Amino acid sequence: MLSSWIEDSSCDPFPRVLVQRVMSVVGAHSLVSSVWGYVDATVRWCWIPSWLPSWCPTSSLQLQTAEDRMLRCVESAFSKQYVPIANGNQLWTLTFSSDRVKDRTPMVLLHGFGGGVGLWAQNLDALSQRRPIWAMDLLGFGRSSRPQFCTGAQGAEDQFVESIEQWRAEVGLESMILLGHNLGGYLAASYAIRYPSRVKHMVLVEPWGFPERPDTAEADRPIPVWIKALGAMFTPFNPLAGLRLVGPLGPTLVQTLRPDFKRKFCSMFSDNTVSEYIYHLNVQTPSGETAFKNMTNSFGWATRPMLQRMDQLEPKISHGHHLRLPLQHRQQRRQQHQGEPATLRCGDHNDPRSRTLCVR
Repeated sequence: MLSSWIEDSSCDPFPRVLVQRVMSVVGAHSLVSSVWGYVDATVRWCWIPSWLPSWCPTSSLQLQTAEDRMLRCVESAFSKQYVPIANGNQLWTLTFSSDRVKDRTPMVLLHGFGGGVGLWAQNLDALSQRRPIWAMDLLGFGRSSRPQFCTGAQGAEDQFVESIEQWRAEVGLESMILLGHNLGGYLAASYAIRYPSRVKHMVLVEPWGFPERPDTAEADRPIPVWIKALGAMFTPFNPLAGLRLVGPLGPTLVQTLRPDFKRKFCSMFSDNTVSEYIYHLNVQTPSGETAFKNMTNSFGWATRPMLQRMDQLEPKISHGHHLRLPLQHRQQRRQQHQGEPATLRCGDHNDPRSRTLCVR
């Protein structure tokens, strides 16, 4: 029912109950029930996964084909496999490990929101020359299983982190270097806090979710009322719901709104290979996408900012004076930790929610 869907979307059902009571008083309760039933049926129709292929031009096979096209320019030899984890779930994994580097500490790549292993295509050859490389589709994304996640921010984060640990145990890695981009950077830090003995170093590329939402954001840049109203209207929906709702127009929408995808991979592809891969990644069942939404508050800021927990990292993983943190965080870290730092870095990014950790 729609009520359970609303609760799963962390939406307060109180306004609906209030409206129903008011309408009942004025004698329009039956009309409200009929309208609400229609909305309920419409929303469920839009989100039942079995309907997606008939409306959105996608399928698991098309996603596989799009990924194969992304990886066709990778010259290094690699293997592919589904790695089983708990509850019957599987994580899709690429492995690069030549005899020359097999004894070095492996690097595990964690992609960002809406991504998949194919987006590492430009990096895989270079990285695999130095050490074994493992790239996985995070739980709920790409070709990995897409289960139902917890509706709370901490519960969803825990599911992501535990899936990485179950994956690590299954493939038999004793320790690893974590390279995380965007959401993957957030999960890499969370994993390192929980399982410090398994992380030798950490590389964060434009990590999402580290800073707290600024208290002065609204005061410095007042948000028009109409934008607030639109934000409230679309709050129950997942970030990429619109891409699925436009159905067959989706591929064109991706190409139009994100031409930068094609530019970033222009050295490898001259066609729409990348935008087609992005499209098929994100019109499947929105499992990881829903988890990400449950981990955010308004305007995409993290509900549980990682900077609040950075002091829990062990010295061997990071050190305060190698992080571009607010002054109070740097002072706390200097007082608490001594030891060899890892390399934590991010690219040049204009989003203040991501631009946090940089090497000096």
